[in-house]
Amino acid sequence: MVGTVEEVYDFGAYLSLDEYGGIRAFLPWSEVASRAVRRIDAVVQPNRKVVVKVIRVYRKRGQVDVSLKRVMEGERRRKMMEYKRKVKAATIIELVAKQLGKSVDEAYEKVIWKLEDYYGDALTGLEQAVIYGRQALEEAGIPEEWIEPLLEAARTHVKVRQVKISGIFTLRSMAPDGVKRIREVLIAARDSAKVEGEEIKVRVYTVGAPRYRIDLQSHDYKILEEALKKAIEAAEEKAGDLDVEISFERLKQ
Repeated sequence: MVGTVEEVYDFGAYLSLDEYGGIRAFLPWSEVASRAVRRIDAVVQPNRKVVVKVIRVYRKRGQVDVSLKRVMEGERRRKMMEYKRKVKAATIIELVAKQLGKSVDEAYEKVIWKLEDYYGDALTGLEQAVIYGRQALEEAGIPEEWIEPLLEAARTHVKVRQVKISGIFTLRSMAPDGVKRIREVLIAARDSAKVEGEEIKVRVYTVGAPRYRIDLQSHDYKILEEALKKAIEAAEEKAGDLDVEISFERLKQ
């Protein structure tokens, strides 16, 4: 979990656990680093955010001990990314709550927790709203009065990550009108690279005859894979009808 370092001493440091209402936790000197360090403040400093792992809970004393050294680098990166996404979503939604004259508690009850339950995390819910509009919020059970303000805020503050896949068609035709036939095959591929309800950017261009590249861009790899499959099938069918030799090579991104 993510904690904020509050106090640093020779024997350890005290943190507040950001995701648990600022619960106080103790980081012992022995759990600071796996390598030898002369001073604890060479690793942790006041006000610094760190990712720690809970190693002991003393319920009667209300005390939590945490470790910094037991968190692997991959775990640390994933947790910080998750935390930053959570904070960003909460900031946007609390801003909308303020505009509507609602409390922070209402923002969590009416929006944040509903988005987390439906999409896994609130920012994913806002990203889906940018892509699919009000339907994404309605499906999560967001009250009507929140929907339009949330859509406006999401479209202003949330940028949906775009991904791309590409491939190369190799096309040959010995017919007198071979150029026209190849063009028809490429048009068939371009026009078939679609998935209902999804926005996909498609670009087809030559990289030097007889090789022609197709690029597909959207927000989800699975959607792109489905669209590319349709493009290849359409191109192969059209090539067969027009007696055009065809092969396809997937490019690594």
